[in-house]
Amino acid sequence: MLEIRKVQMTRSGTFFITLPKDWATRNSIRRGSLVASLITPDDKIIIDPKYTAEPAPRTVAIKVGPHLSRDILTKYLLGYDIITVETKDRITPEQREIIKQTLSQLVGLEITEENQSKIVIQCLLEPTTLSPEKILRREHLISSSMCKDSLIALLERDIYLAKNVIARDNEVDRLYFLLVRVLRTIIQNPSLSEKLGVHPIDCLDYRLVASFIELVADQSSQIAKYAIKFKDLRLDSEISKVLSGLHKHILETFNDSVESFISHNVSKAASVREREPEIRELINKVESLTNTLPFERAQDLVMVLSLLSRIYDHSIDISDLTT
Repeated sequence: MLEIRKVQMTRSGTFFITLPKDWATRNSIRRGSLVASLITPDDKIIIDPKYTAEPAPRTVAIKVGPHLSRDILTKYLLGYDIITVETKDRITPEQREIIKQTLSQLVGLEITEENQSKIVIQCLLEPTTLSPEKILRREHLISSSMCKDSLIALLERDIYLAKNVIARDNEVDRLYFLLVRVLRTIIQNPSLSEKLGVHPIDCLDYRLVASFIELVADQSSQIAKYAIKFKDLRLDSEISKVLSGLHKHILETFNDSVESFISHNVSKAASVREREPEIRELINKVESLTNTLPFERAQDLVMVLSLLSRIYDHSIDISDLTT
């Protein structure tokens, strides 16, 4: 509830306001109590009465239902530390398998207690050790390698590499979920924001960039699936050359866009959009060469070009957040 309070001043010139009595009583504040004040980037002041206290683990219970995996994921993203899955009856082997598969997709979750009708899951991560920048860099590193290897797999008809790219997509998803959890925790905990040097207002940009990087991984995985389709077809040397050049430019712009965001390099971010004419020209050139391919493979190659184009679009979106 919003309360308007009048600013007062002591004889020595110090400004002060009184604290709401109900709030002070609820937080056991008395004469001489210590509270912490935090100034936010938009010049608001946050008063924290429990800045020295260890935060209590956040717990939640969920019932076994048809959306069990989604329910666990939701509570994880919301920052719950202990998730209890329970049912009046016995948890079936199929439901236990769903729980274990879900945990394999989420960093830090472990089963700490288990019986016939209840499974207790705990997050063992320490938030103060998880820098959003480090998680974002790791997510980008894997996505970038997927983007690079997906087209190599297509051009060199390397099925093993293509399958490896597809498998790496799961790790990117794990890092994305972890970053979302950390960002939500930072927003809810001003003292953690100060320790990690990430302002709550920055969390939105981190979330957006992480989602764009995750999309690049998805599209790279799809290119790898087309590489498997191309396993019995050797592309014409001219198509391979132009496609390889296009891919090189797009990979460079993706890497530059993420690096410019992390380093706050506005000039590098601006250069990403400036490369658009050259990239669009290469896309059109590859499209014009597809008529030398069988119809079905020509359609597949057009889809690959579409996926590469989307990766470039995501790079522009990331660079725009920087500029």
